[in-house]
Amino acid sequence: MSRYAQNTQVSTFQSRAEIEQTLQRYGADQFIYGSEGDRALVGFRMHGRQVKFILPLPDRTAREFTHTPAQAKRRSDEQAAAEWEKACRQRWRALALVIKAKLEAVESGITEFEGEFLAHIVLPDGQTVGSWVKPQIEGAYSTGNMPKLLPDYSGDR
Repeated sequence: MSRYAQNTQVSTFQSRAEIEQTLQRYGADQFIYGSEGDRALVGFRMHGRQVKFILPLPDRTAREFTHTPAQAKRRSDEQAAAEWEKACRQRWRALALVIKAKLEAVESGITEFEGEFLAHIVLPDGQTVGSWVKPQIEGAYSTGNMPKLLPDYSGDR
């Protein structure tokens, strides 16, 4: 199966700029970008909510970049870097598509902002709703019990 934009020539810089422009067009009043090692972050504020996407970047040393797929021959450092950059461009294009699609769904009335971006909304302690709720979902499925939303105050005081 082919990946979306797997052969794109659009640079990662152009995709980041497109994401920022898209967010501004739909009403974001803050934007931040950063990267560290094998991940990048895009954050913004919209509808009174802080939102962040963590974009996992491929490992430069992965075999898919250092060797050819057909004959498993070692690529030169330049060839490996070019393949890695190609994979990064693809991921940035996919992120641009996801953000644009979510914003258009909200703008068109198909869904609401909180529902569309729920997993990426930042909580007061800095973690996202998605990272906070994921272990609770797994626990609920493994035990069959729902986590309590609030402490149980039904007992005597």
